[in-house]
Amino acid sequence: MENNNIEQVITVANHIIQPEKVLYTGRTHTTGGRDGVSRSTDGRLDVQLSSPGSAGGGTNPEQLFAAGWSACFIGAMGLGAAKMKIGLPAGHAVDAEVDLGMANGGYLLRARLNVSLPGLERETAQALVDFAHENCPYSKATRGNIGVEIRLV
Repeated sequence: MENNNIEQVITVANHIIQPEKVLYTGRTHTTGGRDGVSRSTDGRLDVQLSSPGSAGGGTNPEQLFAAGWSACFIGAMGLGAAKMKIGLPAGHAVDAEVDLGMANGGYLLRARLNVSLPGLERETAQALVDFAHENCPYSKATRGNIGVEIRLV
């Protein structure tokens, strides 16, 4: 890495908001890459990995990312609903799609979250989706880094 690139990394790192308090740290040990195994240090996660589209018996990082983001997004909608003094409707769900693609000779991700809030007025549902996208840590991490579409369905 050239010296000017190091300076750019330091400059970017100086603009990253650091947590005032760490609430949880997920720790995993992964071997074998996309066709390997990933285990959490607490033993709660033990998953076989497979490359996307392969005949392997495991999941892949894109599915894991989609599951994590959609679960976190629902949590953020719950916070928004509490602030609005409403409940999340029965049957609420987020269908997440994470694409692994290529552009300019390199790999990249793209994602879509399709949010279902049955029975809520569209304006109220959209306010919850907007709140969640502003506050969900996964949304914050992806903002400006990958293509993201959030749709109320």
